[in-house]
Amino acid sequence: MDVRELILKTRSYRRFHQYEPVSVEVLRELVDLARIAQSPWNQQAAKFLLCNRQEKNAEIFPLLAWAARMPHWDGPAEGERPSAYIVIVGDRDISKVFPSDHVVAGTAILLGATERGLGGCLVGAFSKKKMSQTLGLSERYEPLLAVALGRPSETVVLDEVGPDDNTAYWHDENGVHHVPKRSLDDLILGTL
Repeated sequence: MDVRELILKTRSYRRFHQYEPVSVEVLRELVDLARIAQSPWNQQAAKFLLCNRQEKNAEIFPLLAWAARMPHWDGPAEGERPSAYIVIVGDRDISKVFPSDHVVAGTAILLGATERGLGGCLVGAFSKKKMSQTLGLSERYEPLLAVALGRPSETVVLDEVGPDDNTAYWHDENGVHHVPKRSLDDLILGTL
């Protein structure tokens, strides 16, 4: 699969085959991709918690806000929830600020998941305090991002942004998730 095809297939999936497990071995392989990806300032301050146990997944799930652009949707129903999570935290003993390490790491994880026939979603909307308590984190670690993972049970399609300039994603009557994207010409300001 070439890089364009990989990126086209790497979508934000929010509905999964919940009871199909993702092994710890696969989670470790995904974190290894994040480990070798670029790290701003090369501080490598991102650390990772792996979770593939249903009982712990059930504790993490309600902490997450699933689709800010779809406020009427409460997130995936029972049976459609993630099979696993990788929670990315910042190590405060290494750095006091985490500009984008977690986003780079999360993107590497999602690309690797797609290559393995999995899908995922980067979720940054959660209470850091509640996440820390649920995960039993010390003050040393700051929760930054939860990567929800599993085999997707939804179809995601890309649409062109219409004349109304609305980029909000949405589900159609068949449950297909639509993601409007701006055109290339709308994004390029010019050539210097």
